[in-house]
Amino acid sequence: MVRNRRFMIVTIVLSCLLLFGAIAAQVPSPAVAAMSVRDALFDAQASLIRGDSAGAELALHEAQASFTASLAPTFRQFAPDSAATIEAALVAANTSVSNGDGVALAAARGEVYAALMSGGTQVVFAALADGDGDLAARWLLLRDFRPSTRFSRPDADATLAVQAVVDGTGTTDAALNAVRADLFDTYQALLNTALANADEAGQNGFRIRQAEEAGLAVGYFNLLAVSYGEQRGADALTTAKTAFADLQNAVITDDHAAYELARANVNTVLSGFRAAPLSDAEAARRAGQFTRFIALVPVEYARGVRNGEVVNDIEIQEALTFHEGASAAFADLRAILETQDPTGTDQIAALLATALDQIRNTADPAALQATVDTITAQMDVLTPAEWQTVNNDSDVDVIYTILDQVVAAAEQDEYALAESSRLEAYAMLEFGMEQRLRGFAPDKAQTIESLFWGGTDSQAGLATLIGSQATTAEVTAAVSVLKVALADAQTFLSSANYAPEVVIGNAGIIVFREGLEAVLILASLLASLRSGEERKFRRPIILGAGLAFGATAITWWFATQILLSMMHLGERLEAIVSVIAIGVLLVIMNWFFHKVYWTGWLANFHQKKQRLIRGARLAEVTQVAGLVILGFTSIYREGFESVLFLQSLLLEAGASTVMQGVALGLLGVALVGVLIFFLQVKLPYKKLLIVTGMMIGVVLLVMVGNTVHVLQAVGWLPITPVQGMYVPLWMGQWLGIFPTWQGLILQFVTMIYIFGSYYLAERSIHSKRDQSMKRQQISTAGP
Repeated sequence: MVRNRRFMIVTIVLSCLLLFGAIAAQVPSPAVAAMSVRDALFDAQASLIRGDSAGAELALHEAQASFTASLAPTFRQFAPDSAATIEAALVAANTSVSNGDGVALAAARGEVYAALMSGGTQVVFAALADGDGDLAARWLLLRDFRPSTRFSRPDADATLAVQAVVDGTGTTDAALNAVRADLFDTYQALLNTALANADEAGQNGFRIRQAEEAGLAVGYFNLLAVSYGEQRGADALTTAKTAFADLQNAVITDDHAAYELARANVNTVLSGFRAAPLSDAEAARRAGQFTRFIALVPVEYARGVRNGEVVNDIEIQEALTFHEGASAAFADLRAILETQDPTGTDQIAALLATALDQIRNTADPAALQATVDTITAQMDVLTPAEWQTVNNDSDVDVIYTILDQVVAAAEQDEYALAESSRLEAYAMLEFGMEQRLRGFAPDKAQTIESLFWGGTDSQAGLATLIGSQATTAEVTAAVSVLKVALADAQTFLSSANYAPEVVIGNAGIIVFREGLEAVLILASLLASLRSGEERKFRRPIILGAGLAFGATAITWWFATQILLSMMHLGERLEAIVSVIAIGVLLVIMNWFFHKVYWTGWLANFHQKKQRLIRGARLAEVTQVAGLVILGFTSIYREGFESVLFLQSLLLEAGASTVMQGVALGLLGVALVGVLIFFLQVKLPYKKLLIVTGMMIGVVLLVMVGNTVHVLQAVGWLPITPVQGMYVPLWMGQWLGIFPTWQGLILQFVTMIYIFGSYYLAERSIHSKRDQSMKRQQISTAGP
């Protein structure tokens, strides 16, 4: 009996589990549910075109049911605006079917689809704001994608950022920023595509297609409306929404004049708007792409045209490809450029259109060259100086495109053209990033050059394959390997070339060295105040020292804020700060060797202290204030120097890494302070100063090497590689040693300066000692 009951219980439990599993399996994912709604609306459109109103109504019912069952509950909770838009559009779709109005139905279809994308985006934003990575990952699948081209490659930043939240390795703020940038950039591109498609459909008389594209444009803009409102305000947003509504109504009513007016208004409200603004680095990369692509257009075109006739179709296609690349880069930059000079920006757009017409109409190559020269000159006027510097990312983008042309030529058995493109790609490499690679990573430079020419042990070179007219598969494989090597080199040049442990150690040495001097100065000032009457003077000096510590922290905060305000300078800021820090450190090293601290600086503090203590005529308040100032100035000088030295490390490695070194150095200073002030331990001060001085000398050599590296990276110093010299990566990261003549020579000169200063200081001390002994001997001998 008991066995039968157990069997029944197990059977019931298993049946429930199977039932729940079946129910769960029937619940579609958000992306699948959205596609079901879109497919049902398409079926409704097709049925209405065939005159099957009943079929259209049934399909609309399926769309409504799919939305209500799978998407509506979440939309109403996290994206109520999108839910309301979809429900209103579905009502409009029902009305359109009842009236037999296919154009209105198409407009509703487009609006529903865009609202589905908008709702999915809002759910992802809300989920990340709540820290729910799993929900965000599930709903991120409900999205559209920007078509991938050779100039706009797929970006997985949003997916990777959300997955990092799920894995616990990323923050929700970082994921939210990545998702916002990715989706907004995608949907603005799709908005522009929808508007262009609506224009084209209208010109061809395809009203249903035009209505659907207009509906998509309205929906995509609604998705971007939050960014538009943040940038331009509520009134401007209202105006923009009105313009898009007018555009959709003009299509539905088939009013061409109203459409043209609404379209012009849409262009006006979108002028200069970018939902996901480019960062400075991205803008510089796009500008570099534009400059390189547009310069290649007349070169390729001139190779394909002779006496007004096309003699090589592939060269013309390459010219069109590079024009497309320049136009894509310009489209990304246009919103930024219009804020500076809308007229000049429009002129560039018009000139790009002129260049395209010249290519298509087989114009004189000289005329195309003149157009491109004008474009380049106008672009130079509009773009900031920092956009016009060497950009490795832009170089690699262009090289990728040219290598694609190598493959295209090989596919058509045009190996002479493939070789021409290979040489063109190699020239772009040689005059761009290769010089930096030879200076900083010669092994990577050698590998890439080998892949361009004769090859490596594991891969035949591109020149060899083209020369032997290898198969397209072999050429494609070689190009793929070459692209991987270029990407690796690009990552190396863009990443930090330092070891975090070195930065931590250097920061710790600087803080410990300066802190040790501060402790010894304070101990020296307090040492003579031992009597009962004099001990009262210790407190003001200690108070001043404490205030100096607080002032140092404030100085650190102000210094970092100033640097943050200048971060747009990028690596140039690091170069400037590093040069200043090196200059001050050289002076300090020289002072140290000449014992200025202890014979001059420290003696000056003692003289001030004695004047204040013995100043019987001074009021007590004045006396105390003077001692506080004495304690403050004796310590703050060391703190100020530490802040200055640490700024270059801060720019190199970031605050978190530097602060670890600061904490380590402060711990060492605290231990010394405890030994001196509390335990009264007599330490070998002179040996400590000598050892830390030597360590500072090593830090100085590393800092010089890294600073030369940065100066070369920003183009302020030339790069002359030491031929045949191989320097492992760890030597650059740990010692600041790179195989360039400039870096090695300046590090050698710095070493000579350090030892020379020490030698001259010792010689001066011995000379003064000898002269003093001679004077004593003369004085003792008498007349």
